[in-house]
Amino acid sequence: MRIVIAPDKFKGSLTAPEVAAHLRAGLLSADPELAVEVVPMADGGEGTLDAALAAGYSRHTTTVAGPTGEPVEAPIAVRAGTAVIEMALASGLAVLPGGVLKAREASSRGTGELIRFALDLGCTHIVLGVGGSANTDGGAGMLTGLGAAFQDDGGNPLPDGGAALARLARIDLRGLDPRLATTAFTLASDVDNPLLGPNGAAAVFGPQKGAAPDDVADLDGALARFVEVLGKGLGPQAQQQAEAPGAGAAGGVGYAALAVLKAEREPGIAVVLELAELHKKLDGAELVITGEGSLDEQSLGGKTPLGVLEAATAAGVPVIAVCGRTSLSRRQVRDSGFAGVYALTDLEPDVDECIANAGRLLEEVGRTIAASIGVGVGLNGGL
Repeated sequence: MRIVIAPDKFKGSLTAPEVAAHLRAGLLSADPELAVEVVPMADGGEGTLDAALAAGYSRHTTTVAGPTGEPVEAPIAVRAGTAVIEMALASGLAVLPGGVLKAREASSRGTGELIRFALDLGCTHIVLGVGGSANTDGGAGMLTGLGAAFQDDGGNPLPDGGAALARLARIDLRGLDPRLATTAFTLASDVDNPLLGPNGAAAVFGPQKGAAPDDVADLDGALARFVEVLGKGLGPQAQQQAEAPGAGAAGGVGYAALAVLKAEREPGIAVVLELAELHKKLDGAELVITGEGSLDEQSLGGKTPLGVLEAATAAGVPVIAVCGRTSLSRRQVRDSGFAGVYALTDLEPDVDECIANAGRLLEEVGRTIAASIGVGVGLNGGL
């Protein structure tokens, strides 16, 4: 029997490749004759690079400016002229020094430097996976990393960070890397928030990055100033992009990507499904196992498990979901189309223990799935 394992990460516990490896180990320990292929997945944010590398992209690493200016070693994935950039690895919360949040000062400059690195490698298509960012700078830092200049009314360069944009008087885009004009950008994001206002980057995501209510107001005002000044240079279309779905992604990096880099926004899971070429790997498969840390109603709204389910269903392959925990009822599972759902909390009710011992529990789930197939119980075990 041929099985494809295509999970997302179990956030706070295991990466997608680790989840897949443990499930594979459990399956093969119960039935060494199984043919098991591992295809790590992601939803366009954290884990996107792992998915690309597992699909055969090559890893290239360089040093860029971290969210608060410190040097950070950050990788990208490259294949046949396409680069996959996971923004969080250069400009994310996870690479803040000491984990100290800096909502006003954090910058996306390192992401721009990663794009320039990809251009140096000859890439002409860049997939920008956003999520987990530390900044709320509208992508101004990213543009700075690509050669743009942001100045106050005295002609002085602005410091990095979203708050400084309140003093923005002029944006000089003449220094932007000329190779950008012949480079296609894909913005991989499920976030549909606009840049400004009560549903914008500062209001919705700023508190997660350490922004107090006063900081949120300041950052939103600074982003509005950015839109105003950019619009003077690029015209009303640049201002209109502030309202586009996804403009508020990654602290507003979505806005700069759409307005200046002319990126095309696509759902993150759709981008990763294409990168991983999952449709090819489903050929001849008899079972797919997917999953993520928490399987809930949000998962059914378009996250990784549902994307894998839809692709596999189209290919006529049944799908089992494995998760740390689930809030779905039996009816929701049945109606969703999953052949079964296995939650680690069914084996270990203590969530902290599940997180700490997810690898061992996943192997046990793998053995259970293999055994149920082997004795003909079918695929409706678990929930």
